[in-house]
Amino acid sequence: MTVTVVRYNAGNVRSVTNALERVGVPYVVSGDCEKLSTAERIIFPGVGEAGSAMEYLRATGIDRVLRDTKAPLLGICLGLQLLCSKSEEGGATCLGVLSGSVQKFVTPRTVPHTGWSQIKNLAHPIFDGIPEGSYFHFVHSYRLEVCAATVAQCEYGETFSAAAATRNFVGVQFHPEKSAAVGERLLSNFVEWKV
Repeated sequence: MTVTVVRYNAGNVRSVTNALERVGVPYVVSGDCEKLSTAERIIFPGVGEAGSAMEYLRATGIDRVLRDTKAPLLGICLGLQLLCSKSEEGGATCLGVLSGSVQKFVTPRTVPHTGWSQIKNLAHPIFDGIPEGSYFHFVHSYRLEVCAATVAQCEYGETFSAAAATRNFVGVQFHPEKSAAVGERLLSNFVEWKV
């Protein structure tokens, strides 16, 4: 089983591939639509701004490939947000795989939300063997509201989706590749996830 990591203008590819190496998962990195369309599993990472990221995905055709894939797909941070219908960041119309809306935090606390936070209400196979209340590493200013697709929650002045899923798509707002042992367990679970 080889994981394909999406290369585009907003990906934190190196940290993701380093984590895959630590858990012994074979991978390739590609921004080629043909290779992405035949991928066995896809990790869609992201660090950056939603509007410009979506412009790049549309210009290259990667948006259609990701939207149409039947392969298990894991979106990370911005990757989760881009799976949603729209984002307040840059007024972006996103991939529309998840129906929720991404908005800036409305909180008196410091933004971005940076560092280790607990997640709860874990309800997806990628969390198998991960205890309720585990800490994961977050870095973000925008968040997906709690919605029908939510499969984990986090509190940061307000409750938001720490993870969301539908069909063969699952996204996490935190960075599993920067979350030590629990993050590595999540990546291993994703590789073993039977859709």
